[in-house]
Amino acid sequence: MSVIKNMGVPDSGLSAAALVRLRVAVTLFFALGGFLFAGWAVRIPALKQQVDASPGSLGLALLCLTGSAVLTMAVTGRLCERFGSRQVTIVAAVLLSVAVVPPTLTDSALALGLTLIAFGVAFGGIDVAVNSLAVDLIAVLRRPVMPSFHAANSFGSLAGAALGGLLAAQLSPAQHMLLMVPAGLAASAVGARMLLAYPLPGAGAATERAPGSAPRRGLWGTVLFFGLIGLCAAYCQGALDNWVPLHIKEDLGSGETLAATGYALVQLTMGLMRLSGIALVERLGATRVTVFGGVIACAGGLTAALAPSVPLVFAGLVATGVGLANIFPIAMAQAGAAGGPGGIALAATLGYCGILAAPPSIGLLADVVGLPSALTLIPLSAAVAAAIAYAIRPRAERLPLRT
Repeated sequence: MSVIKNMGVPDSGLSAAALVRLRVAVTLFFALGGFLFAGWAVRIPALKQQVDASPGSLGLALLCLTGSAVLTMAVTGRLCERFGSRQVTIVAAVLLSVAVVPPTLTDSALALGLTLIAFGVAFGGIDVAVNSLAVDLIAVLRRPVMPSFHAANSFGSLAGAALGGLLAAQLSPAQHMLLMVPAGLAASAVGARMLLAYPLPGAGAATERAPGSAPRRGLWGTVLFFGLIGLCAAYCQGALDNWVPLHIKEDLGSGETLAATGYALVQLTMGLMRLSGIALVERLGATRVTVFGGVIACAGGLTAALAPSVPLVFAGLVATGVGLANIFPIAMAQAGAAGGPGGIALAATLGYCGILAAPPSIGLLADVVGLPSALTLIPLSAAVAAAIAYAIRPRAERLPLRT
């Protein structure tokens, strides 16, 4: 896949120093979203015990989170157009910093699900808003820096998971989350100050397409295929986020620290691989990276789900992270090349449907066949992504330059 290599600063009216500060601010918000979500996610085993939930009821509670997040994503784009991506990003970050606490104060699966609605609203809002903000900045920089932002999210998740593992033995989930609130609010304040100091033209102003416009005629099918690849990758990520700590703790009899370590391994691996994502795509091409990544993730996912020991599971998780890291970003970039902003919107919607489906589908299946067998849906999804990418490689190779 070709990429734009213009390393100069375009005529945006912003100084080089201002662009650096804006990039730092966007990176900070990406990292903050990962940090807060991971800090909460690694306490899921303790919360399951706290509310005395079965895998199925826990999966339905988590559906409240992902469901409200996806519904929020559907309207956040319009909010960004009306109020600005910067403002929506800041508000969502503040809300997310506060919303981590209520779920940890519940004593039933029903109450947990209800409090996770607000958490999902905040998470869905910041996810769309900060990505929209990143698109605006990329349009000004004219450099393919999106992988670095997604890497920041992974490293933020790693930090949140690592801190959660350290605090799991000393603090209850509620005490842990109460410590996260001031950290989140402080980071939001620092990022907000940098974002609001400089005007950033919207990406839509730099293109002939209006935001949300439909893909070019005849390319809907191509965009749909890229969206399905994104769905498979997002399904894997959603399953890993919500079920890996519980699998390590309950199926392998490990403590919460090791459970958090397994989650952190995935985030570390994905972060490192995303830092190298641009170089990999330039060297191998988007199709090869996606196909090889899907195959590696499939093998790693099978090992992580079915291996009888923690070291083997950790090895499988590392392989899964290596394979999955760049599949979703590549799918979104290809959808944008095929259909513009409307293509990205369609593909992203399909992708987040994967996140929506992962917690309840694995939870309900785990009630029937056990969690290890249910987790084989992860390698299956990775294999499907690789198969679709290989099948549509002629279409992908005809796409124009993309960032």
